[in-house]
Amino acid sequence: MRIGVHGLVMLSCAATIAYANDVREHTRSSPGAGTSITKSQATDLTLTLTTAEARQIQTWVRSGGEIDIARKVLTVFVDAPDAELLKVGQRARCFPLRSRSSMYQGKITRVIQQNGRVMVDITLSGQGHPERSRYVAEIVAERGEFLSIPNEAIIEEAGQRVVYVQHHPGHYVPREIKTGLQGELYTQVVGGLDADDQVVTLGSFFVDAEYKLKSAGANGSASGHEHHHH
Repeated sequence: MRIGVHGLVMLSCAATIAYANDVREHTRSSPGAGTSITKSQATDLTLTLTTAEARQIQTWVRSGGEIDIARKVLTVFVDAPDAELLKVGQRARCFPLRSRSSMYQGKITRVIQQNGRVMVDITLSGQGHPERSRYVAEIVAERGEFLSIPNEAIIEEAGQRVVYVQHHPGHYVPREIKTGLQGELYTQVVGGLDADDQVVTLGSFFVDAEYKLKSAGANGSASGHEHHHH
């Protein structure tokens, strides 16, 4: 059978489309994709899974200041935009500047606006260090409950955020997610995960590397990009 030039072009286009579809099928986050980790590997890595669920997301606002002569009230100044997060009643952890091993619990008892920043008084639950006047304070601002996962579960790569979801025990599938509010420990997930999905937290870097190695072997070329943990 003879095939004309037009026919060859059509065949070439069809082959290109088929190849592109095959690549998409391979890289798509579907139950058939992903990588498997043995029990011994998981044990060696202390592989940890965390459930996507509603959690309180916190922002820790840090600042420094001086304590009063009675060693009870610490005054700090906080600039925008963190200043907007602070209000009376929020918890704080306070550390003497040269004695970080000592920690004092406290609460915000006054917030005063001052030219785009705020002056904050933190009253300690007990008396402060007898020989230290300068402190660092970590104020816990609770932002609300959101569907979230630990920050360390998220891998940032080529402008995307990816997590590895356990499809069944020992088998993990990459999934792109959309994120919202980022807290100190957890990040809000607004797309890509459902409540009760199990994501790899500790060990996600290794699972990602395994997936890329297997993908490279299947494709005949490396497809991994440089990435870092969020």
